[in-house]
Amino acid sequence: MEAVSACLEQESLVHLLIAAAGSGRRMGADRNKLLLSLAGRPVIAWTLQAALAAERISWIGVVGQEMDRSAILALVEGASKPVHWIQGGSTRQESVLRGLAGLPADAEQVLIHDGARCLAEPALFDRCADALAGGRALIAATPVTDTIKRVDGEGVITATPDRSELWAAQTPQGFQVDQLRQGHAEAQAKGWSVTDDASLYERLGWPVQVLDAGPANIKVTTPFDLTVAEAVLALRTQD
Repeated sequence: MEAVSACLEQESLVHLLIAAAGSGRRMGADRNKLLLSLAGRPVIAWTLQAALAAERISWIGVVGQEMDRSAILALVEGASKPVHWIQGGSTRQESVLRGLAGLPADAEQVLIHDGARCLAEPALFDRCADALAGGRALIAATPVTDTIKRVDGEGVITATPDRSELWAAQTPQGFQVDQLRQGHAEAQAKGWSVTDDASLYERLGWPVQVLDAGPANIKVTTPFDLTVAEAVLALRTQD
């Protein structure tokens, strides 16, 4: 029984930060794209629903801008898990730093997820959390199916990378909290700017493994993405 209790205690330490400080610029919207309607609910409502249903997530922090706070928190009133608001920064990197600062003192492992990846299912969060328990950093990703071309500034092809070695990076991305904090401290000291935390680990020479998330874990960025996401949700409802 002691071993089982220790295992459950370890599982309870998986925390989730949802990056929600986006804009509607590429969507052509006048507000945060996460508050746009998708199948009758705000985009981020679907993200939160999946996170709340994931068995391995015990605590959720939403990192966003003050103007969106009341609208987003209204979606999780009476939630079955703690959901905390964390004021975001002017960049994703700064927002993650603030998210890390807002974690509970006992947080050992953290998943970071884009609120716009609203088709992530509870099972994906749980798979990432289970993989994270092995101690290595990881990212959800999917193998690239298109042939990719590298081009120069004039738009002329310079190379064709081997597609078998290419993966499209997604979220959730999972890390040991102490190591991620150390990485961000080094990035600040060296003035690095990174687009995601896996890129930070790469610059530091720290290993990150990929976890196949499947083809549906798209990021809603354009109006076309909304159409695709609505179609996927409709299929899931039928199933």
